[in-house]
Amino acid sequence: MAPFRILSFDIECAGRKGHFPEPSHDPVIQIANLVTLQGEGQPFVRNVMTLKSCSPIVGVDVMSFETERDILLAWRDFIREVDPDITIGYNICKFDLPYLIERAEVLKIVEFPILGRIRNSRVRVRDTTFSSRQYGMRESKDVTVEGRVQFDLLQAMQRDYKLSSYSLNAVSAHFLGEQKEDVHHSIISDLQNGNSETRRRLAVYCLKDAYLPQRLLDKLMYIYNYVEMARVTGVPISFLLSRGQSIKVLSQLLRKAKQKNLVIPNIKGQGSGQDTFEGATVLEARAGFYEKPIATLDFASLYPSIMMAYNLCYCTLVPPEDARKLNLPPESLNRTPSGEIFVKSELQKGILPEILEELLAARKRAKADLKEAKDPFEKAVLDGRQLALKISANSVYGFTGATVGQLPCLEISSSVTSYGRQMIEHTKKLVEDKFTAQGGYEHNAEVVYGDTDSVMEQFGVSTVEEAMKLGREAADYISGTFTKPIKLEFEKVYFPYLLISKKRYAGLYWTNPEKFDKMDTKGIETVRRDNCLLVKNLVTECLHKILID
Repeated sequence: MAPFRILSFDIECAGRKGHFPEPSHDPVIQIANLVTLQGEGQPFVRNVMTLKSCSPIVGVDVMSFETERDILLAWRDFIREVDPDITIGYNICKFDLPYLIERAEVLKIVEFPILGRIRNSRVRVRDTTFSSRQYGMRESKDVTVEGRVQFDLLQAMQRDYKLSSYSLNAVSAHFLGEQKEDVHHSIISDLQNGNSETRRRLAVYCLKDAYLPQRLLDKLMYIYNYVEMARVTGVPISFLLSRGQSIKVLSQLLRKAKQKNLVIPNIKGQGSGQDTFEGATVLEARAGFYEKPIATLDFASLYPSIMMAYNLCYCTLVPPEDARKLNLPPESLNRTPSGEIFVKSELQKGILPEILEELLAARKRAKADLKEAKDPFEKAVLDGRQLALKISANSVYGFTGATVGQLPCLEISSSVTSYGRQMIEHTKKLVEDKFTAQGGYEHNAEVVYGDTDSVMEQFGVSTVEEAMKLGREAADYISGTFTKPIKLEFEKVYFPYLLISKKRYAGLYWTNPEKFDKMDTKGIETVRRDNCLLVKNLVTECLHKILID
């Protein structure tokens, strides 16, 4: 990867008592800057620009100015000289950058907002809202500095980690185990109006605010993870922070279509969001408390593997009248359980399956890196990378089913879920037909529950180890009956297992016969976010007593 130059900066403003700083009134009094080369541990530039004098700070270039105008112009010249590729900071898109730009307008410094790489192109700031089911509604500002990526760590944190507090102090304590010396915002103006010693205290605080985002960026491997995701999906890094999943799918489609000389129709969400198709199957849940081990068989990436196995894509779908007209040989067609017709890959390879192959190959690489990693933290970060790629692969199916989206195609999404339903039923039948007393096994197996991509069965054995052995045998046997790359994997045993109703269950989760990994709950009050803590703690305590004690 190129040694990107990364600038981390933070500003301090002199607010009025009881008011949040406003650019129309409150001056910028300090700007701290750290410049690092991506991949190196230490910044090669550390400076702080202060309004009025400031006592020296070891290892930092302290530059003092008489007027605020001088500070802003010095900062603009500094940006041009350092020429950073990526600008980072904490809440810079919503606060620091717009503040500097509005402040320059108030002071009528016309030449300030030329900070980009295109000569005479001015920085643009506009209000944006981002909304998605996963993150809800968020208001932000979109700051365009030509040729430089604005990477706001607060935005990234809110997207990737569900933290209870997003203050820089809390986040740093959580991930870095260090906090900054806190200067309360109410005394900032007093420190500024004091002497060069009190301004030094403020400058140290301001530098720490520029230093912590740089440390977080390194520690969380953000550049590696986001560059990888941007490369695989073909969107700019800024989209990964400010847009949802579907833009990634669309951009991969565009990239592939271009290579194949295909055009993509411009369909502006005609769907009302009312057109629906039958969803995934959920097998009847035989509710109860199971004191014998329950083996769980999971389909690996079920929806993506169905799309790859049966070559489901916009460009392989054949409308019924065309199938008759084109006289296609029946052996090169797949008819899906929902009645749609798609050609097989030897006739025309679909674009969606190709995209999925690439996403899953990238995920495989990330998982291989994850195996190599020694440091527990690095492991967690790489695990985040493989999860992000998994979500991207799963969202390809969602993209075809989003009736309000850019390119809905219900023939694809209903075919996927109909194949999924067929497979779950097929798995249940095979398990219950093969693992019987007549077939030479000790007990008759019964399937107690199955949802979108997993089937849970009780083989009647009493130890976790035997259940694991039979689970593996069943997974191998059944996988052999599916079209590649669809694969059933044996993943875990629940013992004991409490099945309340569909999508609501709890159990001790075993991947190793010696001892259980954790207590796993799905859809119960302990994992839902719409309850008060009392309910959550009470239910957790009850489950603990039932399952563990």
